[in-house]
Amino acid sequence: MHYRTEAQCRSCGQADLKLILSFGETPLADRLVTADTLHQPELFAPLDLVFCPHCSLVQIDCTVEPEVLFGEEYPYFSSVSQTLLEHSRRNALELIETRGLGPDSLVVEPASNDGYLLKNFAEAGIPVLGIDPAGGPAKAAQQAGIPTLNTFFTRELAESLRAEGRRADVILANNVLAHVADLNGFVDGLAALVKDDGVIVIEVPYLVDLIQKSEFDTIYHQHLCYFSVTALDRLFRRHGLYLNDIRRLSIHGGSLRLYVEPRENVQASVRSLLAQEKEDGIDTLTYYCDFADSIRALRGELVSL
Repeated sequence: MHYRTEAQCRSCGQADLKLILSFGETPLADRLVTADTLHQPELFAPLDLVFCPHCSLVQIDCTVEPEVLFGEEYPYFSSVSQTLLEHSRRNALELIETRGLGPDSLVVEPASNDGYLLKNFAEAGIPVLGIDPAGGPAKAAQQAGIPTLNTFFTRELAESLRAEGRRADVILANNVLAHVADLNGFVDGLAALVKDDGVIVIEVPYLVDLIQKSEFDTIYHQHLCYFSVTALDRLFRRHGLYLNDIRRLSIHGGSLRLYVEPRENVQASVRSLLAQEKEDGIDTLTYYCDFADSIRALRGELVSL
């Protein structure tokens, strides 16, 4: 079996998950069929979107084995997108300036893909370390001169790096948090690896944008979680980390850039989004039932057309 069904919330571990919308069984995304593989059976898995009433995390309850999703044949290379390259470079240059990064610093990136982001730090003479399980992108990064471990980022790996004296001034985790099967283990690893005065900068698609813009096409097996600020704040605090600042971004249909630190210093940007989500009822099942109804209506219109 290439997948398993989760009975408990990926964040808080509670069991009474509430169904929002079922897409039935669907084929896995990013598996590009070639003439040589037409004879092989297509892999399918259930795709059900659920809500945790305890911590407000929206998620799918099916976990496809990560090795199946992100193995050697994983076809996505970040460097093919000029928009993403420019977006990432601006982020890197800002961090270099605001954090005072230099030759004695260390920048670590789980899910570093082909080194598209870390190369901006390396070009400035700042030591970097990439971590990525996909063989093709990791090899491309290594060939470009970006030190890269071809493996998954885990709590155990973070603790091993820490034991070697390698703690990060900046950890970057763009478009990876939603993909992680062991969500708590991953965040534990971030907490273990970041310096006491360091920062973890994370980008995730924003659940509110998904809901408001009916972006149901972004719900698929690689995206295990769909984050609100409410769910993120509760997740990080459980691991001794604090969501201190936040920016809304237009990339990927609407995203959040999160600034997470071991010390609490919560800015107005976070407080205002938490208040807005509370007012909108993002911590209630009703909010998502309305979304499901709109998707069903849209489906009906498309089928009729």
